[in-house]
Amino acid sequence: MTVLRFDAVLFDCDGVLVDSEPITARVLAAMLGELGWSLTPEDALRIFVGKTVSDEAPLIQARTGYAITPDWLDQFRARRNRELETDVQAIDGAPQAVRALHQLLDGRIAVASGADFPKIELQLRKIGLYEYFVGRYFSGQALANNKPAPDVYRAAAQALGVDPQRCAVIEDTVTGATAGVAAGATVFGYSPGGPGHDSTQALLQAGVAHVFHDMHDLPGLLAAEHAAA
Repeated sequence: MTVLRFDAVLFDCDGVLVDSEPITARVLAAMLGELGWSLTPEDALRIFVGKTVSDEAPLIQARTGYAITPDWLDQFRARRNRELETDVQAIDGAPQAVRALHQLLDGRIAVASGADFPKIELQLRKIGLYEYFVGRYFSGQALANNKPAPDVYRAAAQALGVDPQRCAVIEDTVTGATAGVAAGATVFGYSPGGPGHDSTQALLQAGVAHVFHDMHDLPGLLAAEHAAA
């Protein structure tokens, strides 16, 4: 029987469960271009990965002279969500990892994302994982401080009734890894290479305990951690 070292697993969403970052970057690049900041989707991905558009409003204003308004953000989210509804796909191996860990932990898994609630729910439904996280997905935007602050990971752990120190956090960006480490969790960095994910070196520098490159390996990796403990 497989036994895990941890009492709960807390997943980031974008870049960990869903391959959404390139889609969001494409929409963002187009809309920033309309404001006068000409950049490619690759540029947008590099600049904004792991960050929220609202948190980067000062940067956008500095580059465009335009102060981001709630109406503009609503338009961005609507355009982004239409694209995600059409194009977003699961990270390879993520559905299998979620289902395995949900069973091993008697449902003690959660999503702790920096994204807004509608985006999280849309994506979980789109990739067929919503049922595994009903009532257990959390948005840093709904709390006092978003990532890299630890609030969303602490909220997820509390909702599961688990001490953060008994949680494994799965992250793919420095911003998110910093949040998980600050919450007191053990952070595992997912770094498959390519755009939209931070590098192995960057994640290790942020304090992750281990970096892995294939989501299929996650359940076994957490079990191996138990065996080594």
